[in-house]
Amino acid sequence: MNVGIIGLGDMGKMYAVGFSKAGYTVYGSDLPERREELSEALNPYGIIILQDGKEVSRICDVIFYAVESEKIEQVLAMYGSSTKYGAIVAGQTSVKHPEIVAFEKYLPKDIHIITCHSLHGPGFDPAGQKMIVIPHRTSDEAYQRMTDLLSCLGSELVEMKDYRDHDRIVADTQAATHVGFESMGTAWASAGFFPWENASYLGGIDNVKILTTLRIFSYKAHIYAGLAILNPFARQQVKRYAQSESELFKMMIMEEEKSFRERLYKVRDFVFHESRKPLLLDDQVMQEFSLSSNPGVRKANSHLSLLSMADAWYHLQINPYDNLICQTPPFRLRLGIVEYLFRNEDLLEESIHAALFDKSIRADDLEFHSAVREWTSIIGYGDMEGYKQHFDQTKLFFKDRLEHGREQSSAMIKRLTDQTFLS
Repeated sequence: MNVGIIGLGDMGKMYAVGFSKAGYTVYGSDLPERREELSEALNPYGIIILQDGKEVSRICDVIFYAVESEKIEQVLAMYGSSTKYGAIVAGQTSVKHPEIVAFEKYLPKDIHIITCHSLHGPGFDPAGQKMIVIPHRTSDEAYQRMTDLLSCLGSELVEMKDYRDHDRIVADTQAATHVGFESMGTAWASAGFFPWENASYLGGIDNVKILTTLRIFSYKAHIYAGLAILNPFARQQVKRYAQSESELFKMMIMEEEKSFRERLYKVRDFVFHESRKPLLLDDQVMQEFSLSSNPGVRKANSHLSLLSMADAWYHLQINPYDNLICQTPPFRLRLGIVEYLFRNEDLLEESIHAALFDKSIRADDLEFHSAVREWTSIIGYGDMEGYKQHFDQTKLFFKDRLEHGREQSSAMIKRLTDQTFLS
């Protein structure tokens, strides 16, 4: 079986190598100016780099489009009609709506469409990670061939019948998740300090916040821009997150203690109902992963970002535990630290008191409030370039710590895996 990869960025290369190591004949293509560079890097694995996607499409039995979500239609318009008769075509984009529209528009009717989504970045070994598989238009025989091929990567295959269900869940597990962490990063950059040097951000769940934020900003902006702007369900969820944050922030500055407490207790009882199977994030493991070289005495923190996440789930009537079917490491970490906050009565009480009455952290909360508004506006306007520029501006502030932060976050995720946190 000939396997083709159109788009040899980080994810495309990773899967090309994986299929080749499994014994498949692999062909690939990318921009013409990258052909020499890619041939040098991938030929040792037996991967053949062709001139363009048209050549790949003509000879391959299974073809993966590993291109940016915003470019999927443009690429299909060039190469879709050349697809080999009876071939299977898949996409590796994180948003399936524009992908399926492009497939149906440009692929011949005899082509099987079985798309997929790996729920991890190129920094992870696919083995043991979840991969969503969506049999959109296919036969049983072709679907079996596809799952046999994907199984060689060692990923846990999860079937979803409808790409719309995928996008609805991913709007929470990825788009809304990323906006929360991106807003933290932007707030810290706007305030002009590194959180690991601030006493308000010492401790286990803050270590997770910091490392996950650095991990996200260590990757390319287009990955997150497409998730937030091209997913038709993402704007609603991001807007709700911003609304929850704004309403809670107003209660904080007005010191409306009774309403604030009642609201958060109602959120806790819905999202973390005793019927939910808790993740039980390990505090000792979280404590180990601090970037602070001279940790002092921890100050109380409002954890407004986490309170807002839970409040948004409540108002959208989302059970985040159900969405673990499309979990990514950042989403599971996000759910884990929100759960840790709401299930720890002493910590939740400390958070509520700090949110309402500690004026020394009000400036930080205001920066976060402003950052959420900025990100939500960019996504609401569908401003792809604005998103990338805003992302890269924050990335520049943390540039000297991004690689180390990503390494530390990978080590933390592995340790938590060993503790069955991500099992």
